[in-house]
Amino acid sequence: MQTQIESIRVIDGHYVREGLASCYLMIEEDKGAIIETNTNHSIPYIMEEIKKANLKPENIEYIIITHVHLDHAGGAGKLMEICKNATLLAHPRAAKHVIDPSRLIASSIQVYGEENFRALYGDIIPVPENRVRIMEDEEEITFGSRKLKFIYTKGHANHHFVIYDSKSNGVFTGDSFGIAYPIFQEKGLFIYPTTTPTDFDPSEAKISLDKILNTNCDKVFLTHFGMITDLQNAQKQLIEGLNYAEDLLYWCLKSDKNDTEKQNYVKDSLMSYFKQKMDQFGIKHTKERLEMLNFDAELNAMGILVSAKRISKKSD
Repeated sequence: MQTQIESIRVIDGHYVREGLASCYLMIEEDKGAIIETNTNHSIPYIMEEIKKANLKPENIEYIIITHVHLDHAGGAGKLMEICKNATLLAHPRAAKHVIDPSRLIASSIQVYGEENFRALYGDIIPVPENRVRIMEDEEEITFGSRKLKFIYTKGHANHHFVIYDSKSNGVFTGDSFGIAYPIFQEKGLFIYPTTTPTDFDPSEAKISLDKILNTNCDKVFLTHFGMITDLQNAQKQLIEGLNYAEDLLYWCLKSDKNDTEKQNYVKDSLMSYFKQKMDQFGIKHTKERLEMLNFDAELNAMGILVSAKRISKKSD
């Protein structure tokens, strides 16, 4: 799996561990743009890469977040304080949460627990409204020699967009094109979808895959993690994973078990699926790999259960 091309630098944000969440520095002569910020703890790694590129914080023109989940945007406020000339580009539904993150913080604490939330994310700093620009669906901006096009993609989050970059012919996909951690890539591409809370919708997620590939890109830049080019194979694996998650979603809708039992069943089922896929690819079940999959299985199970509750509520 390639991880870097000229003018786009992959930065490991060291979220939880190495190789789990990345962000990107895009360079245009003496200007830079940051795509995804990861968390407050990621800022030193971003600043180090800016320095390596012979840029200064005041040279950063744009900070772009695909959505406001905190492993993607938790460091946005702090980074905006440091990069004083930058404009934050966000989906309209995301913009309000970076301007006033109180609801985002409250919902995240509900998912992670307060102690874990503080350890993972620290203090979430608001971004001044006059420094936030809302990007409409299909809107384009010029950044140096490249055009950046913003495309709304539901399925993972209703406030999510991806960014098509004309110069690299690549798309920065946030969570809309799955997860491909480097530690799993020894036998070819190993990728799966993320169904974390709270807006998982398998039908919309499949539409978003099509939207990304309909740009005719030849590479995508994943937040989790780095650049991949085997896009048709990726789409096939992602659709298979989404179909499996959809089956679990409908099991939740039909089951009369309580929430804890549903959560445990879905998590165990996802872990079984991941292990089966590892065996299919000849990937060893190391402790580190299983820990990473367990982390995702737990959050993905939460997202599937939340989605089932939302559907049940609508049908009542």
